[in-house]
Amino acid sequence: MTHPAPFDRAMRPTLQQRAAQYPVVTVTGPRQAGKTTLCRQTFADRPYANLERPDTREHAQTDPAGFLAQFPQGAVLDEIQRVPALLSWLQVDVDERAQMGREKIGRVNMGRWILTGSHQLDLMRGIGQSLAGRTALLQLWPLSMAELAAGGVAPGLGGTTLDDLLFKGGYPRIHADALDANVALADYFATYVERDLRQLIELRQLDTFRRFVRLAAGRVGQLLNLSSLAADAGVSAPTSQAWVTLLEASGIVHRLRPWHANLGKRLVKQAKLYFCDTGLAAWLIGVREVGQLATHPLRGALFENGVVNEFAKHAQNLGHAPELHFFRDHNGLEVDLLVGYGLPAGQLGLVEIKSGQTVQRDWLTALNRIAQLLGPQVGRRMLVHGGEGLGLREGVELVGLSGTRDGRV
Repeated sequence: MTHPAPFDRAMRPTLQQRAAQYPVVTVTGPRQAGKTTLCRQTFADRPYANLERPDTREHAQTDPAGFLAQFPQGAVLDEIQRVPALLSWLQVDVDERAQMGREKIGRVNMGRWILTGSHQLDLMRGIGQSLAGRTALLQLWPLSMAELAAGGVAPGLGGTTLDDLLFKGGYPRIHADALDANVALADYFATYVERDLRQLIELRQLDTFRRFVRLAAGRVGQLLNLSSLAADAGVSAPTSQAWVTLLEASGIVHRLRPWHANLGKRLVKQAKLYFCDTGLAAWLIGVREVGQLATHPLRGALFENGVVNEFAKHAQNLGHAPELHFFRDHNGLEVDLLVGYGLPAGQLGLVEIKSGQTVQRDWLTALNRIAQLLGPQVGRRMLVHGGEGLGLREGVELVGLSGTRDGRV
């Protein structure tokens, strides 16, 4: 049973546009990010098949041609990675109809199949083999601040605070069904470990893996040192690398890559680690009520994680690759984000992130130094902070998230 959500997803226009251009559209993303609801609401006239259902999956596995023949006008096929062989049959269907279209009736083949998937490793491997050039790829994240605000959930509305949003995160059902975030996130993680990972690998070290993920959550916003993380978790370095890759593939974490350019400076080469949902990260580090965040030593890291995610969500909702990086040299000169989309070609946006509520002049120092270093390619400078209001100081846009009622960064 689907739950009617009060949140209109910002990706919907992009999804509709891609369906007018491609015969297949594939929407990936974490479990419970809202993929099914988005696709079913956007294509409400289409039949729907959930490949998590054992009977549906068995039909698709044992008689793929007959399974697809049920849907002469196409369908929404949920969790397509559960039947990877179906992708080859979709290729046959798409190619045959494309040939018919060329001979008889034009572009009737567009937007025929809408696919969702949660395990990107398996899914992308299958798409590369069968649907390359035939499918548009979109990635849906949990709700953004703007999407929450449009549904009436924003700092300053109904007693909601910025810490509430960091604590609860963006999984739609937590907000739509007013779930206890502690219970919902504990269930989410348990289900993810017990079901999803067992589908991906033969994971015998469940307790060790749980400890590994909790240790990773304690490193949000830090340079990712896989050897150190492995040593702390009691696993080998190759295992650490493999587990981070699995966490990425299933939409639990993402890595922010360093920006490189020939500046005559030594720049760091390690990526930073972030979680795709701040609520899950907060739960993993032991935050059990929102009041703990105010004095928690990782509150600033969670705030930074949330802001980085907002930029990634904005890009993905528009169908862009999130051209996001950070800048840090070996002398410690750093800016939290370099944004490469949404500006004229060749230009960059610089973003500094501070969780404090009162803007300090020295918060702008590194931002302006790096802007001078990069020169004319810097088209925009922004400071996102934990206070209220919008403003401009020394050419830097000031965005305070505590008072941003529309949730826009």
